[in-house]
Amino acid sequence: MHNARLILNELINTIESVAPTKWQEEWDNSGLQVGDRNADISAALLTIDVTESVVDEAIEKHCDLIISHHPLLFHGLKAITGETPQARIVTKAIRHGIAIYSAHTNMDSYLHGVSGRMAEQLGIRQYRILVDGGQCTMHDDASAHTDKHGLGVIGQLPQPLPFDQLLQLVKTTFGAPAIRYTQPTHQQVQTIALCGGAGAEFIDNAIAQGADVYITADIKYHDFCNAAGQIALIDLDHWVSEHFTRDIFKELLDGQVTTYISKTDKSPVLVV
Repeated sequence: MHNARLILNELINTIESVAPTKWQEEWDNSGLQVGDRNADISAALLTIDVTESVVDEAIEKHCDLIISHHPLLFHGLKAITGETPQARIVTKAIRHGIAIYSAHTNMDSYLHGVSGRMAEQLGIRQYRILVDGGQCTMHDDASAHTDKHGLGVIGQLPQPLPFDQLLQLVKTTFGAPAIRYTQPTHQQVQTIALCGGAGAEFIDNAIAQGADVYITADIKYHDFCNAAGQIALIDLDHWVSEHFTRDIFKELLDGQVTTYISKTDKSPVLVV
């Protein structure tokens, strides 16, 4: 537990020192969603989605900040009347003095962000960006340095693995109740591409870079068909593929402010 209070802007700067908002996709809305950058913050609740139950949990834990991966607001609210979940969340957050901040595709674009964490959890250490987003000069207290950013990563397992064992490793590592997949082109696989969230648009990038397997979420039927014979696809639940993002937030902010990983944050998709 930490008793110190920090200005919200200091915490935002910590997150954006590795995942600046200028890295987000044009359609995205990462950044401060609700609140005052100059507000004092004593505790933060970390989540993938901002739901009404997550806000209630923040109130119960006396958190004055919610940090999410998925933005609460993608489009402007035309009315705050309590008729939509988003409006109710905004109203309750303001009433209880809770700020809401989101780091979405900018955290996806960080090499050691969402997709990088997926790779690390599977034991892939020397990975690189799958879809290059360019280079950016980053500044820290000591110097300026250039970082590459982009979506997805690709790397190699320490040694080849039977595809069936990889399936079980993925399922266990991510706590996935179910996964969808296609037949591998080779029974032994080693080069793995990954993209947290909906990354089906990068299947061709994974094929072009020689991946044996591509792991992502929200793959459509025709994507499975088109990739047949070229690469094995493993399709995770969207939330499941990204839930380690909360650990990234925690590691960035621990030592600055009290943090809690949400207990009510979970995938809305159920399987039988």
